[in-house]
Amino acid sequence: MKNGVEIIKNYLKNLSNASGVYQMVDEEDNILYIGKAKNLKNRVSNYINLSTLGLRITKMVTETRRMEFITTHTEVEALLLEANMIKRLSPKYNILLQDDKSFPYILIDDHEAPRVRKHRGSKKSGGQYFGPFASVNAVNASLTILQKTFFLRTCSDSVYHGRSRPCLLYQIKRCAAPCVDKISLPEYNKLVASAHEFLSGKSYKIKDNLTAQMQQASKGQDYEKAAIFRDRLKSLAAVQSRQDINQGTVDNADVIAAYQIAGQTSVQIFFFRAGQNWGNKAYFPRHAKEQSLEEVLAAFLSQFYDNKPTPSQILLSHIIPQQELIEEALCISNKKKTILKTPLRGEKLGLINMAVKNAREALEIRLAENASQQRLLRATADIFDLDAPPKRIEIYDNSHISGAHALGCMVVSGVQGFVKNAYRKFNIKSKEINAGDDFGMMKEVLKRRFTRQIKEKPNRDDPSWPDLLVIDGGKGQLSAVLEILEDLGIEELPVVAIAKGPDRNAGREDFYMPSRKPFKLPPNDPVLFFLQRLRDEAHRFAIGSHRQSRAKNMYKSILDGLPNVGSVRKKALLLHFGSAKSVENAALSDLEKVKGISKKIAQDIYDYFHDSP
Repeated sequence: MKNGVEIIKNYLKNLSNASGVYQMVDEEDNILYIGKAKNLKNRVSNYINLSTLGLRITKMVTETRRMEFITTHTEVEALLLEANMIKRLSPKYNILLQDDKSFPYILIDDHEAPRVRKHRGSKKSGGQYFGPFASVNAVNASLTILQKTFFLRTCSDSVYHGRSRPCLLYQIKRCAAPCVDKISLPEYNKLVASAHEFLSGKSYKIKDNLTAQMQQASKGQDYEKAAIFRDRLKSLAAVQSRQDINQGTVDNADVIAAYQIAGQTSVQIFFFRAGQNWGNKAYFPRHAKEQSLEEVLAAFLSQFYDNKPTPSQILLSHIIPQQELIEEALCISNKKKTILKTPLRGEKLGLINMAVKNAREALEIRLAENASQQRLLRATADIFDLDAPPKRIEIYDNSHISGAHALGCMVVSGVQGFVKNAYRKFNIKSKEINAGDDFGMMKEVLKRRFTRQIKEKPNRDDPSWPDLLVIDGGKGQLSAVLEILEDLGIEELPVVAIAKGPDRNAGREDFYMPSRKPFKLPPNDPVLFFLQRLRDEAHRFAIGSHRQSRAKNMYKSILDGLPNVGSVRKKALLLHFGSAKSVENAALSDLEKVKGISKKIAQDIYDYFHDSP
């Protein structure tokens, strides 16, 4: 069999000098590395002289069994394609941005009485979006201010149209109640316009207007109205006092700083929009220990902004490799000018120093937590007679109410704590499982989980294989799991079942393992607390997923399945008949009278409910 160097030499014979992206693949078709090049032939030729390569790259070359190439018109296109492919395929030897979830926004929709709410995901709804915010907590804080200051409604459109009297939010001065005409629509939309100004960075202008209105109301001896303006001013003052920057210093920018200790890197990002600090978040990219901080920061930028809009400027703590190329790529991908800067003086440098301090503190905390986690994993291996500390623990739990909305959940814990992007939920599909059959549910979940694992990644050395299974349950659940694993031919996979103690007391749990008598751990054993935390996280995820499933079904309407009936026609039917049940019982002639419902659609609706041939 040819070695990696010989394989690469063969590709060089026919490789062009064009820009593009290359992939290095091992014998099991796993992608090892994805790189970009201004000149593919020149870049790939660097891999054939092992004496000039480090140990990590040498190992990568020796594992390579084939390569794939995609040519592009320019190096910028290659950079954009590389970032997208790295995020999608997660190669083993690349720097990887982990936990890359979308950020929440505030949405003010385009309803006649606009609603304000948090939004995450694609921007398909009409209206105006403000963000991104670093976290849901940052969004919630801003929404509270919008309610206190501008009295905007947060209720759904269906609640808005169905109200006959104001809700509690009106009573506590958090909503102007346009739903029941406590405020006219023109006046309400003035409040909406003020909220737009606030989120666009014009809070000082709003403050001046509110001050003038308060003084005018006071002069007219309308003290109740003046008090309302006073309270709104207090809310605005509270927001401004929490900002870490002065108005106008940084209007629209991301501040990104990196800090590196012991071969690990923390990247801290602060979002400044409309002159306000909209929160910050820490990231810990996966990379080799020998890779420099600047190299990690450059890879972070390319991947982070692959699916996110860029601000007008990005302030960096360090000058990064190919900074001009990355800047050009960000401008092209977002179709707007974005400038990368590394401040050396002034208030912007102060922001960078603040971000560096946060990055350092986040990394120090993470390293301390990792050290503690490693000790717990070693102790777990000793207690359960494992060959080595587990790198991946999977915890399973079920949730249902008398068999309804039954689902099973998998939570994953690794060497750095919970791996939330690996969590999975399984809606129970089998019709043969009786209501509340926990054993049957556990069997289905484990069968589906490992059938797919064997099909997609059968190699037990793959990191997606668990080193330990933890089951919430007792002897019966353990037997069910072992039966499924035996049927699938999975041997020597350690399984532990945790049964709640008498009266469900924490600290008196029984542990069940194959070929061992049930046992307890000492009440103050750190491993017991660790395992309780794993079980509780699985229980939290299962309960949360179950509630989401119930809530989703709760809001389903019998009109949802009607043929050729979208949201507009559904609304017309409800307005005409008053309820979904009345639509179901309506005569064909009545259905034909609804505005927007043709005779053919009326017939389809009637047939749907009456099973007509």
